[in-house]
Amino acid sequence: MECGLRMRLFLRILGTWLLGVALILLIMDGTRSLGANRLVFTSLEANWSWLHPASLEVVREFLSTRFFGVVLEPVTEAILAFPGWAVLAVPGALLAWMGRSRKTRLFVRHDQI
Repeated sequence: MECGLRMRLFLRILGTWLLGVALILLIMDGTRSLGANRLVFTSLEANWSWLHPASLEVVREFLSTRFFGVVLEPVTEAILAFPGWAVLAVPGALLAWMGRSRKTRLFVRHDQI
């Protein structure tokens, strides 16, 4: 039972962290959109290249040397083309949802107390 609690806590923390980073990226895109007077979505590739370009190249090289590298390359490029906030928000929300408490909550009205 203790291991399950730790795993749920880890999932919630990781999911919340990913959602926080996604929110920061969304705010950055919103600020850029206001400055440009049009919608601006920065791709995950552009965000990753700005943060640490060497690690992006390492990941691309690693995936290209795998057995299914020919299949993985277009999928990887498609994911890298999506907005960074969307790519991080989806797994963040799923991880936070998976780490939620399993107990059903009973809601009691104030007059029943």
